[in-house]
Amino acid sequence: MLARLSIRDIVLIERLDIEFSSGLAVLTGETGAGKSILLDAFALALGGRGDAGLVRHGAEHGQVTAAFDVPKGHPAFALLAANGLDDRDIAETGELILRRVQLADGRTRAFINDQPASVQTLKAVGATLVEIHGQHDERALVDAATHRRLLDAFAGLDKEVGALEKLWDACRTARGALDAHREGMERAAREADFLRHASDELRKLAPQDGEETALAERRTAMMQGEKIASDLREAQEVVGGHHSPVASLAAAVRRLERRAGNAPQLIEPAVKAIDAAINALEEADQHLSAALSATDFDPLELERIEERLFALRAAARKYATPVDDLAALAERYANEVALIDAGADRLKALEQSAAEADARYRAAAGKLSAARAKAADKLNKAVNGELAPLKLERAKFMTEIVSDAASPGPQGIDRVEFWVQTNPGTKPGPMMKVASGGELSRFLLALKVVLSDKGSAPTLVFDEIDTGVGGAVADAIGARLARLASKVQVMAVTHAPQVAARADQHLLISKDALDRGKRVATRVDLLAADHRREEIARMLAGAEITAEARAAADRLIKAAG
Repeated sequence: MLARLSIRDIVLIERLDIEFSSGLAVLTGETGAGKSILLDAFALALGGRGDAGLVRHGAEHGQVTAAFDVPKGHPAFALLAANGLDDRDIAETGELILRRVQLADGRTRAFINDQPASVQTLKAVGATLVEIHGQHDERALVDAATHRRLLDAFAGLDKEVGALEKLWDACRTARGALDAHREGMERAAREADFLRHASDELRKLAPQDGEETALAERRTAMMQGEKIASDLREAQEVVGGHHSPVASLAAAVRRLERRAGNAPQLIEPAVKAIDAAINALEEADQHLSAALSATDFDPLELERIEERLFALRAAARKYATPVDDLAALAERYANEVALIDAGADRLKALEQSAAEADARYRAAAGKLSAARAKAADKLNKAVNGELAPLKLERAKFMTEIVSDAASPGPQGIDRVEFWVQTNPGTKPGPMMKVASGGELSRFLLALKVVLSDKGSAPTLVFDEIDTGVGGAVADAIGARLARLASKVQVMAVTHAPQVAARADQHLLISKDALDRGKRVATRVDLLAADHRREEIARMLAGAEITAEARAAADRLIKAAG
């Protein structure tokens, strides 16, 4: 439910903070005091259309914050998760905060629990929290697309609808598999000869992933080795062949070592240096031998590699695909040939599977359609029972269900729409088109009372649905709002004292003159018992409040309990 509403710099509202409780809250006040401004601000926080004209004159921006107490499992959680918003704070505190900033240049910014969000996300979340109903309000419950969902909620058919949605998905999956297989068979049949030849050719070629790169690298290495082999042999001949200085160096070392005893300090450094040179030459000889071994290859192997590369690249040109994709192409062609050979049996199995899935769906859809028809009779009876006290005793509410098995969908084969007949002998039609503004409000109230907390947002707002009625009808409206408020939170903007008398929370909207009358600002006061009686007396008597009006107000409050 709505816990707090804070408004800053919106039209005539400079600073406003309102705490709400459960039950029925009424907002009253003189015409022009700012009741519509309050609702427009609230709608802005719920994702309504922004307007630069909402920003108070002289301010750079306006802001509206609505805080809600949200129970676990509320649909808002799923929406937050679907839009990548963190819901941990909400889960811990149970509080969901919607905030909208309206800039003076017309731009707006939206936040959910201080996380930036799109206006579309804010609107979707707001729709799960609040419904606003008024005589001419597009947010009211007049969209035929929602009527089926409401009928299902009234009848407790949500589980059956969920099961039907799964059957619908199963049907689509089975039908998709069947269509894909049939399309593949038709394509394969048109190209059967080519496919068989191509599949056989690629099977014999047996291309492997990455084979071209590996062969090309091996060929390059072999060809480069052939070019440098002669240089390596020449170098090895110099280092370790007949012309190698190793033998001469070794002989010189032996002669020096025989003389080492006579002058060791002169000979030993030279001997060490020559030994190091001999070792280095021998190590170089080893490296050259290893390099020559690496360059040694079988010419036949090089020929085989080149023939393989030629065959792979020829196939790639023929089938207009990179060499690395030939293996996948071979597999696809083989599968399509198999589809031709074994496709008929597979097609028959898929057709049977699709038919069985369709039969299960249609059986469940038919059963659900019958349950909806039965529930519609109960809903019609319940709503029509609420109409007479609302001065709609000659009107009739009806749930129009059109079932078309040829147009199935995830939720079944039914199109549900709420119709009304405002007077006997007139033609029934969709509620939104047939009912006048005042009638529509009362039809909606009767419907919401019957639906109670089924399929409803936890907070309902009714904007002057008592316009143009008085006396017993206004009292009946008040009684039904109070009944509705026992299940969900209800806010009502009203001019009817009979409605105001039934409030659990009475908020008075008025204007204050500021800066010595140079400007005005809207204020909201929570009325205590005495002030509440005075406001209801004003609503009864007008400008001059009499003792009789106060007494009548007392009677209304006492009668309302």
